[in-house]
Amino acid sequence: MHRSDFCLAGMFRDLFLFRNSPLLRSLVLLIACTMLLFEAARLLGLLSFSLPSSLFGLPSLTNLLGGLLFGIGMVLAGGCVIGTLYKVGAGNFPSACAFLGLIIGSTLYAEFHPQWKQLETQTRFTDAATLPQLIGLSQSSACFVVLAIFGGFLFRWHQNGLLRRPSVVKGYLQPQTAALLLAVIGLVSFSLTGMPLGITTSYVKVGAFFEQLIIPEHFANLSYFQGQEFQYLSPLSGQTLNAGAGPFWDGLSLVQFPLIGGIFVGSALSAISMGKFLLRFNIPKVQLISALFGGVLMGFAARMAPACNVWHLLGGLPLLSLQSILFTIGLLPGALIGSHLLTRYVLTP
Repeated sequence: MHRSDFCLAGMFRDLFLFRNSPLLRSLVLLIACTMLLFEAARLLGLLSFSLPSSLFGLPSLTNLLGGLLFGIGMVLAGGCVIGTLYKVGAGNFPSACAFLGLIIGSTLYAEFHPQWKQLETQTRFTDAATLPQLIGLSQSSACFVVLAIFGGFLFRWHQNGLLRRPSVVKGYLQPQTAALLLAVIGLVSFSLTGMPLGITTSYVKVGAFFEQLIIPEHFANLSYFQGQEFQYLSPLSGQTLNAGAGPFWDGLSLVQFPLIGGIFVGSALSAISMGKFLLRFNIPKVQLISALFGGVLMGFAARMAPACNVWHLLGGLPLLSLQSILFTIGLLPGALIGSHLLTRYVLTP
């Protein structure tokens, strides 16, 4: 991601700021390749689930609202939950502010969790968890139709040379190559851990750890930190693991904390090897405030949605989850609003 500057937030931001986003085409390639790999692995029995509904819940208005707020936050922060990490690893100080905001926002959500869960239940659209379930198609048939549509666009872009970006920077990785590598990484991770790539629950765990230390009485009264509502089958252990947002070591900790550390170290090594690692602290205060506030919005929205753009775009969309489709629909106007706020209040001369 560092070598190609594969920033998911920048893809949506540039679409509205410049009316053109070359990197967004690489995201389409990534989603299409991931969908193809996931479905092939499912049919071969390499993935330990029968339907995506075992990992993704039922669609609700809260998915749209979470995506909207997340879109605003990621543009103001200058990176999404995973883009922020690789930029921090490369020495980007505003991204460090966004990272702090992610932890704060994720932790703040616990104050509103019961009310938000009630709204989620009251605003569910359907009892179908996936698009194939909704329209009455098999998972394979629906994937074939979507891949045919994506394939048409990708073939046209390839013919016109739109998937490749000109660059004279030594060590630059083409976004289309990064997309293919990320699709393979996603498949390997899913096959070994039993779930798509995700990262934001670990931010909650970090915030919950400090809240427990600072205000233990208040922490004990927050139901969000006490439960372990998420379950998944671990292919490596053959056991069903429980997981939750509290400051305890569980199935999600085993998966997400190594991922966070790997992204940080990998991007740092990449930046150092390219001579691009540079710490700069003379950043305009308005940009630092924007990054911090955007991080808070992203952290809060990732719990509202629930989950972040990585979980939904790189995991849910390839599985045709309705939750992820709604999140993505909300993400677009959110990025538009965030771009407007960025140009009006942050990047003004």
